[in-house]
Amino acid sequence: MSQQESPVIYGTEDILRSLCNSVTRVLSVATQSDIHYSGMVQRITKTCLKPDIGCFVLFDGGFSGLVVINFSAQSAMELYESYMLHMGMDKAELATSHTADEVSNVMGELMNQIVGDFTGKVSRELQTHITQNQPKMLVLNKQVMLSVDTNLDRPEARRVSFFTGNNNIFYLELAIDHTEFIKLNDFEAAEAPDPDELIAQANAKKPAPAPKQSASSEQDDFLNSLGM
Repeated sequence: MSQQESPVIYGTEDILRSLCNSVTRVLSVATQSDIHYSGMVQRITKTCLKPDIGCFVLFDGGFSGLVVINFSAQSAMELYESYMLHMGMDKAELATSHTADEVSNVMGELMNQIVGDFTGKVSRELQTHITQNQPKMLVLNKQVMLSVDTNLDRPEARRVSFFTGNNNIFYLELAIDHTEFIKLNDFEAAEAPDPDELIAQANAKKPAPAPKQSASSEQDDFLNSLGM
C-alpha cells in the first residue's frame, strides 16, 4: 500500500491529546496564566474523584466516556482567583477557602467550557457528535475517595498531570471505550472558535441564580444521584 493509501487513524492518545489541549487552551485564556501538561501519560485501571475538589463529566454519542479533573486546594484557589480577577472582581470580594460554594461553581463553569471546547473539536476533526452532561463537583476531605464506574465495553483509562502558572498540580483522568477513527476521505476541519468568545458566550448564557442550597445539602443530593 502506498503512503497516500495508508489510512489516518485517530485513537485514544489522540483523543486524550485533544482534550488536554482544550484544558490548557480554555484555562490559559480564562486565567491569563500559563497552564501546561506533562509530556508523559499514565495508564490507569479506573478513574476516581479525589481531594480536594473532584469534578466529572460524562459524554455519549460517537463514543462514550468520562472525564475527571481532580484539583488540589491550592490549584483550585489559584485558578478561581485568577479567573475572577480577570473578570474584573475585587480581590477583597473573593472566597478565601476552596470549600466555598462559589469556588465549586466557578470550577464547574470552567470544566463546562473545557468540555464544550473539546466536543466542538470532536465535531470538526472527527466529524462525529458527542453530548455531555452538566459537570458535577464535589468537595472532598482527606478520607474520601469516590470511584465513578462507567458502562464501557472495552475501557481504556489515562491520567495526565497539569501545572498552573504557580506550579500547582491538578490531574485529568479520561476513561473511554477502545476506539479508532479511520480517515476515509480528505476534508478540511472547520476553524476553531476563539477561546475568549467561548468564555463570553458561556457568561452570557448564565441562568438567573437559583436559590442557594447549603454545601452539605448539595453533596447529599449528588451522592444520592450516584446511588450512595
